[in-house]
Amino acid sequence: MSVKGDSMRGLGTIINMGAIIAGGLIGLLCGNFLKENTRDALIKGNGVAVMFIGISGTLQKMMAVQEGQIVVNGSLLMILSLAAGIIVGEAMCIEARLEQFGEWLKKKSGSGSDTRFVDAFVTTSLTVCIGAMAVVGAIQDGMTGDYTTLAVKAILDFMIVMVMSVSMGKGCLFSAIPVGILQGGVTIMAILLSSFMHEAAINALSMVGNVLIFCVGTNLVWPKTFHTANMLPAIVFAMIFSAFI
Repeated sequence: MSVKGDSMRGLGTIINMGAIIAGGLIGLLCGNFLKENTRDALIKGNGVAVMFIGISGTLQKMMAVQEGQIVVNGSLLMILSLAAGIIVGEAMCIEARLEQFGEWLKKKSGSGSDTRFVDAFVTTSLTVCIGAMAVVGAIQDGMTGDYTTLAVKAILDFMIVMVMSVSMGKGCLFSAIPVGILQGGVTIMAILLSSFMHEAAINALSMVGNVLIFCVGTNLVWPKTFHTANMLPAIVFAMIFSAFI
């Protein structure tokens, strides 16, 4: 079943942002009744869940059954995309800029005493922004007006942000802002460039995007290992390389 609204393209992103804010507010209310060790356990549990979401999404795009055998595709594309993306992302200092934006939001929202605000904002933003559903759903919304994928994502994000805000605080709510910017931008791009979108590019984007989701989950479970925001250009390179590999 799909939900279409050609005259309201972009509605899926608005629904998604509303779900994030609602989930965050509920999580903040619940968090006041939980002990610190319970909050920490929730962070790690959510991290494990995010890791498995990333793994399953990546394998779904890499593995196929051909003549009764499991065949793995896309390894070279993934490696090249990650390498190129990391080089460009590190040069652009994307994560540092995202953290600076988080610091600005922290001041403007009157959360100066919240020591976890920036970490909560950056981590939650990456979790809800870089998944395959975010980009593919925004493309579908822009090309056909079908926001079904983003409506499903909104439900998932509601749950994710609710749990994360319980343990990490107010900063999680503000992840609605980058979601609006990213998904809204992709929807507009899809409207303008719909004739250039092809299945191979979307599949490549989905595969590499799920690798980054796994990296986000890893950072939740263990001390920060990956500068995931600096890896974001890999998604763009995946779409470019899909035309040649």
